[in-house]
Amino acid sequence: HPLIAAFVRTDAVQCGFCTPGQIVSAASLVKANPSPSKDEIQHAMSGNLCRCGTYPKIEEAIATWRD
Repeated sequence: HPLIAAFVRTDAVQCGFCTPGQIVSAASLVKANPSPSKDEIQHAMSGNLCRCGTYPKIEEAIATWRD
């Protein structure tokens, strides 16, 4: 899925612990809404915890997944 490349490109993958859940949630989001707003991304991803704190990079990956 192009989201995987976006996560790698934006360095949203750090320890990898949360990455599978983040990717699945993000894929569900962009399937329903290919161009989500920042608020929509934050709301959709709020159930996923990242121990490394890469939330800004995860948001960037989702916002730019088609670039």
